[in-house]
Amino acid sequence: DASTATPRSGRLSSGGTQTGAVLAGAPSNGTATEEYSFGINTVTAAAWSSGGTLNTGRLLYGGAGYKESGLVAGGFNSPPASIKNETEEYDGTTWTEQNNLGTARYENFMIGTQTAGLFFGGSPAPDSPKTEEYDGTSWSEQNDMTTGRNTLAGAGTQTAGLAFGGQVPPSASALTEEYNGTSWSEQNDMSTARRYLQGFGIQTAAVAAGGGYPPAVTTTEEYDGSSWTNGSAMITAKHRGNAGGISTNGIVFGGGTAPPSPAHAVVEGYDGTAWSTRPSTANSKYNVGGGSTTTSTGAFMCGGRPGYVTSTEEFSGEIETATAKTLTTS
Repeated sequence: DASTATPRSGRLSSGGTQTGAVLAGAPSNGTATEEYSFGINTVTAAAWSSGGTLNTGRLLYGGAGYKESGLVAGGFNSPPASIKNETEEYDGTTWTEQNNLGTARYENFMIGTQTAGLFFGGSPAPDSPKTEEYDGTSWSEQNDMTTGRNTLAGAGTQTAGLAFGGQVPPSASALTEEYNGTSWSEQNDMSTARRYLQGFGIQTAAVAAGGGYPPAVTTTEEYDGSSWTNGSAMITAKHRGNAGGISTNGIVFGGGTAPPSPAHAVVEGYDGTAWSTRPSTANSKYNVGGGSTTTSTGAFMCGGRPGYVTSTEEFSGEIETATAKTLTTS
């Protein structure tokens, strides 16, 4: 330990390498040897940073894409609830309004990308089975879900989508449906019926995390394209949040534990086996939009409550870069 070492004369030898050094004391001052190792890489820690401002503050709405190419639609604001059909695209700096949804809804879910989004479910009840596809310019109505519901979650893409959980009023649902780009088909149910849950992954490898209400739960389930199995419990119970990434590299953010003050800044990551903490968001919000299609490092979080905020936060994962381009030996 260099902080407690006894001062002495001696010599410093690198041993002919760039990865360490040896400090040996002179015989008259002791025989201790201390070694120091250092790497050639620089690590930039993962972090959340401030992003652009939504044109329409809202909550309980869909989000898809990446932090450099995001997409949001639907939701509501300003009680008594004003249900929204507004659509916005994000370029990593600015949100811009686009063509509206065909049917205004909230408590829906959205998957896919900025140029190939899939919007499904939601409230009010008469519109809860409706499905719409986005092509980067306009929305078009598609075949309805087999069972309409709200406060659900999902995973996958526009041509290989997955919907699970939610609420078929007044009860929580365990229903699972797959979308093939044209039609929905019912699959095996989740083990635990839940609403306000978070979801991420692809159609054949998805994760359902947390949910409930009240209270929030830590339950995790994994879908393999056919059936659900129980996974490791989350560290912190969470509902009304959002998520992004794949089943072996996912992230859950926003949301909270239980009313009346559910919002927290806790963020957790999933590696396909266990949950671990990630850097917290700057703001504590729930009922947020956002997500990331295939990578947790492309995640973004926007809108939500308390209030009907317009702020956006972007997640950047840990980055390790080499500080030397050429290594030689002698």
